[in-house]
Amino acid sequence: MIGPGTGVRVYLACGPTDMRKGITGLAALAQDVLRQKPASGAVFAFRGRRGDRLKLLYWDGQGFCLYYKVLERGRFPWPAVADGAVRLTSAQLAMLWEGIDWRRPDWGAPPARVS
Repeated sequence: MIGPGTGVRVYLACGPTDMRKGITGLAALAQDVLRQKPASGAVFAFRGRRGDRLKLLYWDGQGFCLYYKVLERGRFPWPAVADGAVRLTSAQLAMLWEGIDWRRPDWGAPPARVS
């Protein structure tokens, strides 16, 4: 994904978001609901009611970038909290964007030692 690098602050809007909202509407949610400055350089993640759509809003210093992804199958993993925000790391954001459950990544068992 082209966009913010490592170390960026990431906020998930926990409740479902109307995916018809564009940059202006999502920036208003970031400010009013998440209580963050939309142009702060943080990434704001919003998921639709069905769970298969994800929008990321990001200020790159020159303007807003809006990333939109629709999964063909499955749903984006999301916290069960009805409202508020959850903070993620940039690594967790990368997992979320790929549809990986960032809450419980399966790194696999270490290889068995052969003596």
